[in-house]
This record gives sequence, C-alpha cells and structure tokens, in this order.
Amino acid sequence: MSPESNVQEEGVADSVTEETLGKKIRKRRRAIDMTLQQVADRVGLSIGFLSQIERGVSTPSLASLCNIAEALDTSIDTFVKAPRQAGTVSRQGKREAFSLGDTRRTYEFLGGAFPDAKMHPTLVRRPPGHVSEVMHNEGEDFVYVLEGSVLLEVDGERHILNKGDSMHFQSHLPHRSATLGTEPVLELWVRTQPLLL
Repeated sequence: MSPESNVQEEGVADSVTEETLGKKIRKRRRAIDMTLQQVADRVGLSIGFLSQIERGVSTPSLASLCNIAEALDTSIDTFVKAPRQAGTVSRQGKREAFSLGDTRRTYEFLGGAFPDAKMHPTLVRRPPGHVSEVMHNEGEDFVYVLEGSVLLEVDGERHILNKGDSMHFQSHLPHRSATLGTEPVLELWVRTQPLLL
C-alpha cells in the first residue's frame, strides 16, 4: 500500500494528537510485550502492513484499528480522540468528522453511543485511488454508496457499486474495497461490530 498524505483539511478533527497513530500502537504493543506476529495473528493483517502502520507509512481503516485495539487489550480511545455523539438524534452540520491521520479519509459517527447498541452507522469519505487493507471482523456489514463508485471484494468475489447501490455481507469474510474514478467517494457503512470499545 502506498503512503497516504497527512495534509490537514479544514473541518476535520485532529483525532490523532501528539504522537502519531503508529507510534501509539507500537508503544502499546511493546508495553504489553507482544510481537508484530502475535498482533497479526489476532487481527488477520499482514506483519508488513502492521509495520507500515507503526512507521506511519500507512493508516488502517477504522474497523482494522478497532481490531488492533482489541488485540492489544485496549480501546481505540488510546490511539485516537473520535468525537462521540450525545443523544439519539444526529443533525447534519452538527457532527464532527475525524480521521486516523490521513484527513482525505474521514469518518462521521451517525448513531448514538448508548450501551449495547447493535448497529453502528458511519459516513466514510475517501479520496480517489484509495485502496483498503483486507479486513475481517465479527458481525455484519452493510454499505450504501452515496457518491462515487467503489469496487468491493468479499471472499474473492468482486462487485462494482455505484451511487445508490448497496451490499450486505457477513463481516467475517475477508473483504476490501477501492474507490473508482477521479471523484471522492461518500459511503454509509453500518456495522454490527462496535467501532468504539
């Protein structure tokens, strides 16, 4: 995976503060005496990609960061300060977008942060040419394309989703996606795996 720009964009929360995301992950991993191989085995990511994350060369998806945090027996709050929504109503223009270091890829939580919530809806904005890592986690994923086009590969099967298209699949199946074309992509992702622990 190629390095991604870390240029700060207006209106995006500086979610990764002080140390970089990669340094925080490495610090936590070493603090609990885990090897890259042990983390890779637990989260299903390659050692190479985990090493790139720790060195600040690549940034993980939000779902992968949740898996990494779980493997390191901590919350993603250890690594990022994602704005949480109070209450059950989410208002346009009132939500704060955040990133994991690359402000061209942003997230907005749409759901309430009440205990035992089963659905976790998130708006995801991604730049042209973005390719995700291969992911797998518990539960189900639903994606609806609001703007642009994406290639979504689930368990080796490829699907092109354009504006208005959606897909619902079991999250334990290996999956990855790539933005298509020259325009940014806006997606609604709904997961049943909690994104914040």
